[in-house]
Amino acid sequence: MGSKIYIRSNPKSFMTKCDICESKLEELFLEKVKGTIVRKPGSSKQYTVCFACQKKFRTKEELLKQIK
Repeated sequence: MGSKIYIRSNPKSFMTKCDICESKLEELFLEKVKGTIVRKPGSSKQYTVCFACQKKFRTKEELLKQIK
């Protein structure tokens, strides 16, 4: 009985943003983000990156340097 159920009252209120350029990202089917998710080594936090930033910064190391 220790599990909790969370229900979103307004699904559009949880917009995801790119962690580099702060542009809004679309959510696809089943709340998947249209973009890429990267993690810093040794960290469990996930960072979202849009396609435009992926084109600018080709490698994972360059993306991680740009994350605020």
